[in-house]
Amino acid sequence: MNNTEQLDDAVAAIFSGTYGVIAIVFYVLWAVAAWKVFSKAGYPGILALIPIVNAIVVVRIAGYSGWLVLLYLIPIVNLVFAILVALRLGENFGKGAFFSIFWLWLFQFVGLFVLGFGSARYAPRRS
Repeated sequence: MNNTEQLDDAVAAIFSGTYGVIAIVFYVLWAVAAWKVFSKAGYPGILALIPIVNAIVVVRIAGYSGWLVLLYLIPIVNLVFAILVALRLGENFGKGAFFSIFWLWLFQFVGLFVLGFGSARYAPRRS
C-alpha cells in the first residue's frame, strides 16, 4: 500500500465519520422538534425517537390511518402521499397550504420546529 492509498483511506475515514456525526445531529434535532409536535397533538413525545413509529405518528397526527405509512414504500406514490400528509398536518395546526408545502414538505426539519415551539395549536379537523 503506497502513501497515496493510505491518504485516500484516511480522508475517506474522516469524511465518513463526519457525515455520520452530522446525520446523528440532524436526527436528534428532528426528534426534538417532533417530540414537541407529538406532545402538542396528545401523543407521547418519546415516540419521536423510534424510527418507524415516528412516521406512523406523523401520519396519524395528519388524520390518516397509521397503516397508510406503507405508502411511503411505493415510489412516486410516496411523494404524493408526503404532500398530502404535509397539507393535512399544517391544516390541523392552523397553517395554510404555502406553509405546509414549503416548511412541512420541503423543509420538514424547520417546519416541525415552527409547529412544536411556536404558538400553533393542534385542532384536528373532523371528517
